[in-house]
Amino acid sequence: MSAALELINIAAPGDSAKTTLVGNVASIGYGLAAIGPGVGVGIIFGNGTQALARQPEAAGLIRTNQIMGFAFCEALALIGIVMGFVYQ
Repeated sequence: MSAALELINIAAPGDSAKTTLVGNVASIGYGLAAIGPGVGVGIIFGNGTQALARQPEAAGLIRTNQIMGFAFCEALALIGIVMGFVYQ
C-alpha cells in the first residue's frame, strides 16, 4: 500500500497523496457519470427521428421537445463535472 502511495507522490510532486487519489477517483466517477447523459441524448434523438418520420407535420413541436431534452441531459453532465470540483 505504501508503495502505491509513493508512486502517487512521484506522479504529482508537491501534492499530497490523498488529494491526488481523490482527484483520480473523481475523474473515474465523472467518466462513469457521463454514460447516462450520452445514452439519454441517443434516446432523445433516436425517438425524435422516429416521431418526425411518423408525423412530419408536427416537426416544430418535436424539434422543440428534442432540444429541451438535450439541454436537460447535458445539464446533468455539467453537474457531474462540477461535483468533481465541489467534493475535492
